[in-house]
Amino acid sequence: MPITPFLASQAFDPETLRDMSAAFEAVCEKLGPIIRRDPATETVAKFIIQLAQQGVHGVDPLIEATLKEFT
Repeated sequence: MPITPFLASQAFDPETLRDMSAAFEAVCEKLGPIIRRDPATETVAKFIIQLAQQGVHGVDPLIEATLKEFT
Protein backbone atom coordinates (compact mmCIF):
# COMPACT_ATOMS: atom_id res chain seq x y z
CA MET A 1 0.00 0.00 0.00
CA PRO A 2 1.71 3.23 -1.10
CA ILE A 3 1.85 6.32 1.09
CA THR A 4 1.68 8.70 -1.89
CA PRO A 5 -2.13 9.16 -1.84
CA PHE A 6 -1.80 10.70 1.62
CA LEU A 7 0.87 13.25 0.71
CA ALA A 8 -1.51 15.89 -0.69
CA SER A 9 0.80 18.34 -2.42
CA GLN A 10 3.75 17.84 -0.10
CA ALA A 11 7.13 17.17 -1.69
CA PHE A 12 9.91 14.99 -0.33
CA ASP A 13 13.21 13.94 -1.81
CA PRO A 14 13.19 10.47 -3.41
CA GLU A 15 15.11 8.79 -0.57
CA THR A 16 12.80 10.15 2.12
CA LEU A 17 9.75 9.16 0.08
CA ARG A 18 11.16 5.64 -0.31
CA ASP A 19 11.80 5.38 3.44
CA MET A 20 8.34 6.71 4.28
CA SER A 21 6.68 4.25 1.91
CA ALA A 22 8.66 1.30 3.25
CA ALA A 23 7.88 2.29 6.85
CA PHE A 24 4.19 2.74 6.04
CA GLU A 25 3.96 -0.69 4.44
CA ALA A 26 5.85 -2.33 7.31
CA VAL A 27 3.67 -0.72 9.97
CA CYS A 28 0.47 -1.64 8.11
CA GLU A 29 1.68 -5.23 7.83
CA LYS A 30 2.65 -5.35 11.50
CA LEU A 31 -0.65 -3.92 12.71
CA GLY A 32 -2.60 -6.10 10.28
CA PRO A 33 -6.39 -5.97 10.32
CA ILE A 34 -6.45 -3.19 12.90
CA ILE A 35 -4.87 -0.75 10.47
CA ARG A 36 -6.63 -1.81 7.27
CA ARG A 37 -9.63 0.39 8.04
CA ASP A 38 -9.40 3.58 6.01
CA PRO A 39 -9.46 6.13 8.87
CA ALA A 40 -6.78 4.24 10.80
CA THR A 41 -4.64 3.80 7.70
CA GLU A 42 -4.83 7.50 6.95
CA THR A 43 -3.91 8.35 10.54
CA VAL A 44 -0.80 6.17 10.35
CA ALA A 45 0.21 7.66 6.99
CA LYS A 46 -0.19 11.21 8.29
CA PHE A 47 1.84 10.37 11.39
CA ILE A 48 4.72 9.03 9.26
CA ILE A 49 4.55 12.13 7.05
CA GLN A 50 4.65 14.34 10.15
CA LEU A 51 7.69 12.46 11.47
CA ALA A 52 9.50 12.96 8.16
CA GLN A 53 8.66 16.66 8.20
CA GLN A 54 10.14 16.86 11.70
CA GLY A 55 13.39 15.36 10.46
CA VAL A 56 12.99 11.68 11.34
CA HIS A 57 14.75 9.81 8.53
CA GLY A 58 15.40 6.18 7.77
CA VAL A 59 13.02 3.27 7.59
CA ASP A 60 13.78 1.81 11.03
CA PRO A 61 13.37 5.06 13.01
CA LEU A 62 10.09 5.78 11.19
CA ILE A 63 8.77 2.27 11.92
CA GLU A 64 9.89 2.37 15.55
CA ALA A 65 8.32 5.76 16.28
CA THR A 66 5.09 4.86 14.51
CA LEU A 67 4.68 1.51 16.25
CA LYS A 68 5.42 3.18 19.58
CA GLU A 69 2.61 5.64 18.88
CA PHE A 70 0.03 3.08 17.74
CA THR A 71 0.67 0.03 19.90
